[in-house]
Amino acid sequence: RRRLIRDLGAASGLLLRPRPATATATAMALLCRLASRGRSRTKLIAALGCLASRQKHTLPDLPYDYGALEPHINAEIMQLHHSKHHATYVNNLNVAEEKYKEALAKGDVTAQVSLQPALKFNGGGHINHTIFWTNLSANGGGEPQGELMEAIKRDFGSFGKFKEKLTAVSVGVQGSGWGWLGFSQDQGRLQVTACYNQDPLQGTTGLIPLLGIDVWEHAYYLQYKNVRPDYLKAVWNVINWENVSARYTACKK
Repeated sequence: RRRLIRDLGAASGLLLRPRPATATATAMALLCRLASRGRSRTKLIAALGCLASRQKHTLPDLPYDYGALEPHINAEIMQLHHSKHHATYVNNLNVAEEKYKEALAKGDVTAQVSLQPALKFNGGGHINHTIFWTNLSANGGGEPQGELMEAIKRDFGSFGKFKEKLTAVSVGVQGSGWGWLGFSQDQGRLQVTACYNQDPLQGTTGLIPLLGIDVWEHAYYLQYKNVRPDYLKAVWNVINWENVSARYTACKK
């Protein structure tokens, strides 16, 4: 019960005030986690009601130009992926939240329930892509350093074995989804897993997202066609290990 109150309070506080996308991601993940635990509908609706008081979500700027990741990911893919696909998730999330606000005001529980898939899909799409853009860099590639590298060696045996595992999990996603490196606060260990569609990692598994690899076809098809393994081989050249390491350090505090 104490954890439920803490999570509801944290999510509500984040959603009631203007905030960066990272805080939005945390709030959405908390709410998804509460939903997955089957918590009281009344309590969950009260927490989701905080969405009605917040500012609209906006598309975050990329920290680099669309062509910065070439030749590994070309400019056309990046432009469409960011300005069209991610923008659509943001717009649809705002629409879904506005409809949810109206349903709350009317006390229309049926409408509230029917909007949950749209909130999850578009909210997850916004969370996932906001992380993804910062996980990439024109100066990326290579291997991580410091605490993250030590944790990878501890939990996977070596960086090479970790890379092979995340690649295999990502390539093996049937249909659309994401490959993830996450951190389990309960176990104090790194884990590799996949989430389907736009399901957010933390809201789905409880793992804190460190590195996400988008394996929806829109992330690679224009350049790599149906050969997903070639895309995975290329994306390792632009992984921003400084960002991944910073996320790892932050989640341990």
